[in-house]
Amino acid sequence: MNKEASQLKKRNNRRINLWCWVFMMPALISYLLFQGYPILAGAFYATLDWSGLSSRAVFIGFDNFRELMGDPLFFNAVKNTFCYMLLTVPMLLSISLGLAYLFNSIIKKGAACFRTVFFLPVITTTSIVGIIMMFIFGGTGALNQFLGMFGVHGVNWLGNKTTALLMVALVGCWKDVGTYMIYWLAALQSVPQDMYEAAKIDGAGKWKTFSKVVFPMILPIGGVIATLCIIGSMKVFDLVQTMTAGGPFYATDVAATFVYRTAYAGSNGMPRLGYASAAAMVFGLIVIVLGAAGNTLKSVFNKKRGEQM
Repeated sequence: MNKEASQLKKRNNRRINLWCWVFMMPALISYLLFQGYPILAGAFYATLDWSGLSSRAVFIGFDNFRELMGDPLFFNAVKNTFCYMLLTVPMLLSISLGLAYLFNSIIKKGAACFRTVFFLPVITTTSIVGIIMMFIFGGTGALNQFLGMFGVHGVNWLGNKTTALLMVALVGCWKDVGTYMIYWLAALQSVPQDMYEAAKIDGAGKWKTFSKVVFPMILPIGGVIATLCIIGSMKVFDLVQTMTAGGPFYATDVAATFVYRTAYAGSNGMPRLGYASAAAMVFGLIVIVLGAAGNTLKSVFNKKRGEQM
């Protein structure tokens, strides 16, 4: 009897596994076709001296990577990418968390309406946002015209090396804050209502409830949100491309715009698809290392936190 039950269980498990694979196959094939193949093709193109326009492609091994290591424009793009990340990630995480807690625990009436308002920029096409913001923050844009009404001499916010990246970062935060607000809302709503009631009975105010009860409970999820935010900020492209195109004088040139510009028009005006692929591979490795480091730190932190509890 036990043997028959065991065999029946194995057959059921095999059937379940089979159906799991059946449902997974479309997504797996799509991933391999639209993600896996381009990555492998990019790794191959990185070993070629190829414009992408002709059939003439010369295998040069790691020469593209060696050239990258001496390219100041590539390192400038990497530096700007990290600067953009350092500008946007703290603002995005703190503002979105504050808004999520505000609409989840403090403002009850009309909270859904407010959440919708803050989420609207997320569903707006980024390139459209970039073009609109270019007209607002440009040298003769709406902001400078408004300041001129009060006799204030405006600044070319996007044409100034000092302010251009900051303005792009601020617009990026405004555009994406709704996404991370939703993530934080999901984390906050996972906290049992009993915890809020217990804190209220103990006489804890809103701030103490958040800092001593709620925040420690959502911190593990916060690590995932922070990792997503970091990776998302390092992939910025369309906002920079539409607002500044990497200028002025490469002050806002990030890794994605460097790869795009090199692939379609190199420093000599000719496209260099092989060199651009090498740059994309190197930056992709940087992002992977950062993501792995973030996950490792999160695991160590969660382990220590579990031991303390």
